[in-house]
Formats: sequence, C-alpha cells, structure tokens
Amino acid sequence: MPLYSETFGCRPANDDSRPTLVFLHGLLGSGRDWRHVVDRLSRSHFCLTIDLPGHGQSSMVSPEGFESVNRQITETLEHRHVGAYVLIGYSMGARLAMYHACHQVPVSDSERNSHAELVGLIVEGGHLGLPESERAARLVNDQRWARRFAAEPLADVLGEWYQQPVFSSLNHDQRQGLVKKRSDNLGAGIARMLLATSLARQPELKQQVAQLALPVLYLCGENDNKFKSLAEDSGLEINIIPSAGHNVHVELPHEFGMAVTHFLDRLE
Repeated sequence: MPLYSETFGCRPANDDSRPTLVFLHGLLGSGRDWRHVVDRLSRSHFCLTIDLPGHGQSSMVSPEGFESVNRQITETLEHRHVGAYVLIGYSMGARLAMYHACHQVPVSDSERNSHAELVGLIVEGGHLGLPESERAARLVNDQRWARRFAAEPLADVLGEWYQQPVFSSLNHDQRQGLVKKRSDNLGAGIARMLLATSLARQPELKQQVAQLALPVLYLCGENDNKFKSLAEDSGLEINIIPSAGHNVHVELPHEFGMAVTHFLDRLE
C-alpha cells in the first residue's frame, strides 16, 4: 500500500532532464520537516515528500522491517508515477534511502519511461551500519526506548531523547522546541518504527553504497561530531555544512538547499 505523500512544484511535460526529488524524514518527523528546503527546490524541480510508517499521515501504517518499508516506498513512487528521481534522506530516512538504493531492480532501456529510476542519492546524517559485535547492545537500547515511547507520556520521553549525545549541538530552547513539535506523534507508532528499522537490524551498507553506479553525496553538519566522523570514514563524497548540527536541513535550510542544487547541477 502506498504511503502518504505530498507533491510540490510542477512536473514539466516531456522533460526528462530534471529528476523528481524524493524526501525521507527522520524518526519522529514527517514530510513537513522538509518544507523550507522544498520551498526553494520546488522552483526548479518537482518534489515529493513521504510520511514513513508510524509517522505523520502514515501513523497507522505498521512497519515490519527494512524490506517491507522499502517496498512501501517503491509502491509510493509508482503510485505517484515517478520516473527518474533523486532520493534525499535524513537520519532514519537516510538509512532507508541507502537500503533502497542498494536493493534496486535494474531498469532496462525500454522500461525507463514507465518505471521509477534512481539517478542520485543524498544522505544526511545516516549510519551505514554497525558491525555484528555491536548490534545486540544497540537492540537492547532501542527496545528500551521503544517501551518508553509506547507506554509513557511522549513529552516526558522526548525530553530525555533529545539529551542524547547526537543532539549535543542543540541548545535548551532548540530542545524544548523539538519536544513541543514532536509531541503530536503517536508513541506506539514511533515505537514500532524504531524497532522495525533499528540500526541493530540494518545490514552494513558501506561497501554496497560505495559501489553504487550513481552519484552519492553525504551531507552532515560541522558540529555533528559522530556523523562527521562516520562521513569521513565512508569513502563517499562528503559536504560538511559549517555551523550546523545533526539536522542540517532544519537548522540551515538555505545552505542545505544550495548543497543539493550543486549536486543536481552535476546530474543535468
């Protein structure tokens, strides 16, 4: 079943030179998180935002794992009649974007006009996968958070969620703003998606992503120490955005949009 999605901009008739930009949000987010970036990019490209299972208008959709979510993303692209597209994902969405890119079914020349074809990948703060030795501990950690999301008042859980080291670049007001913004989620849906797409259940994608036969860009913030280190170790082309933390597209949407535009210029 297709996921909830929204489109922005005009799809040019008989113009295959500009791919559709498809956006995947992070945990606790929705397609709305991309609105400032989409406002800019939809002037030149047709844009599609997707609400992932357990989130936004797809909050009642139950995820089963990476493959099931990947299938739902593919069905959404087909439902929207997407041809050539660039996939842009943040955090959890970035991990799903990488998984999607690594599990593409090759498209023949005769099928290109009727099938979605991935032509570029932009990863924002996405983990390429844990070694086997670290997965058990990560699963225990994610199970603990999932139990809390499902059973406790969401605002209370989020207050501690945003104290994690990955969010260390946030100040107090930014944390409180995120708690307020994210408190309209359904805790049970977030819990299911957290477990279904846990980093503990994600295959290591570093080698596969590096071998993709399409352009890949890794974006991260200068102050996002963990993911800046992962980016530098990835072997991918990277763009480190000055003065930004883990969520570049929300903190600095103009700079994020410029980085995407430069990437797209090389495709056309």
